[in-house]
Formats: sequence, structure tokens, C-alpha cells
Amino acid sequence: MIFKDINIILMTLLIIAVVNDIRFQKIPNAMTYPAMIIGIAYHSVVNGLQGFLFSMEGIIVGIALLIAFYIMGGMGAGDVKFMGSIGAFLGPKAVFTVFIYAALIGGIYALAVLAHHGFLKAALKRYWTILRTYVLSGNFVYIPDSQEERTLRLYYGIPIALGAVLVTLGSEILTLI
Repeated sequence: MIFKDINIILMTLLIIAVVNDIRFQKIPNAMTYPAMIIGIAYHSVVNGLQGFLFSMEGIIVGIALLIAFYIMGGMGAGDVKFMGSIGAFLGPKAVFTVFIYAALIGGIYALAVLAHHGFLKAALKRYWTILRTYVLSGNFVYIPDSQEERTLRLYYGIPIALGAVLVTLGSEILTLI
């Protein structure tokens, strides 16, 4: 068997979160909090106090990585708690790797959404102007998005889930080698 039972549970939770994010633009507390409890319980039973601390550290790191984006209005609280719940399963180091993958996938996803809606050229021009102004003058002058761009919806649960899948599959493949 390639997947451990806990990873099957994690994959199921990832699917539930993505479906909810796409259908309702929300990752519900009814999924994230029980997921955290399951992760904590599993690691506590398997590894005792060390497992409990591993899971708690994963939750804290997962939430800490995204909380600033939530505070700035860049994502919803459900995304933050979703990353925390992934941390409960994977621990602090792996959830950081999930964050890196999610950021890369999320950037590509955002560019694809901009391109699909015809805003990519304007966005690239705007950010090029911001960068050029900073390099030439030393002053950072932010040029805000257009009103139309601000109405675009990104479902960040998708890149977070894909990052978690990549990390989980990577660790499973390494255990087979």
C-alpha cells in the first residue's frame, strides 16, 4: 500500500476543501477544525507528546505563514485555517514546503486568471512601471489594480491543496525508495 491511512484522510480533506472553495468561495470551519483535531489525535496516538507537539507546531506554522495575507485582505480566513489543518497532518517543515509550492502554483494560477480575463498585459505593464519607478527613483509608488481586476476571484484553496498533494506524494515516493 503506497498511502498510509493518515494520508488518505488528508487527501480526502483536500478534495472537500477544494470543492467547497470552488462551489461556495469558502473553506468551512466544519472542515478545518475537525481536520486539525484528527491530525493532532493521529500524531499524539502514534508518537505521544512528540507527535502532539509536531502537529501543534504544524498548525501554528501553517497559520503564521498566511495570517498576514488574510489581514491585508488577500485571502479568506478559511484559507489560513486550511493551511493550519494541513500543518496538523504534515508538521512544521512540510507545511512550510506546502506554502512554497502553493505560492508558486498560486502565482501561475493568478497569471492564468488574468490572461483568461484579458488583464494580464495591463497588470504586467503596471508592475513594470512600479519596478522601473523604484529602480530609477528609489521611491516605491504603488499603482492600484483596476476595478475590474479587483472583482476577479481566486480560489486559493486550489494551490494550497496542490502544494499539499505534491509534498505528500513526494514523501510517499521517498519512503518507497
